[in-house]
Amino acid sequence: MRIDVISAVPKILFSPLNESIIKRAVNKKLADINVYDLRDYASDKYKHVDDKPFGGGAGMVLKPEPLFRCIEKLTSERKYDNIIFLSPQGAKFNQKRANSLSLSNNIILICGHYKGVDQRVIDKFVTMEISIGDYVITGGELAALIVIDSIVRLIPGVLGDAESALSDSFQVESGFDAPVYTRPAEYKGMKVPEVLVEGNHKKIAEWRHEQGEKKYKKIKKKKI
Repeated sequence: MRIDVISAVPKILFSPLNESIIKRAVNKKLADINVYDLRDYASDKYKHVDDKPFGGGAGMVLKPEPLFRCIEKLTSERKYDNIIFLSPQGAKFNQKRANSLSLSNNIILICGHYKGVDQRVIDKFVTMEISIGDYVITGGELAALIVIDSIVRLIPGVLGDAESALSDSFQVESGFDAPVYTRPAEYKGMKVPEVLVEGNHKKIAEWRHEQGEKKYKKIKKKKI
């Protein structure tokens, strides 16, 4: 899978993309992740990528010219399954969407910044808008990292245990995994549930399902 990320502040992306699971996927050549600095596609000597919005109002808007140049260059070199804009107005990102995107060959992620991007960029290129939640963050870079992490880990061969991604929270029906424990079996008077140390895999599976359901119902009651 190839993921191309377009950003006005690319330094935000570099450290997370060079650690942990994402780095492992890149090293295994299972994922090819490229970051493009929008300022490299600006036309003036000061590398301006934003300007004031028509009609007035606070904030700045990412200009169309640098984004057009960058996207046109990328799309002239290969076909993309999706060109995604990380946007508060987008469809809510969830596990189902992550599963679907993990099957892609090539995607572009456009990171919004300031007050957003010129609408003409969206009208011309964007095939999908994604939101990671109903709250405000400084830019689309953090959202892009969440999307990248959630889909890269689903690529076959990235994780050490092929089943671990399939049994994650939100992959199971209730949306939550059961509580997990490790050694020692007893610590400061607190014991691991007996069912987990007995070795009966059928009972363990039933217990995990029940616990996941309990956690789901408990969280659902607390939702605002």
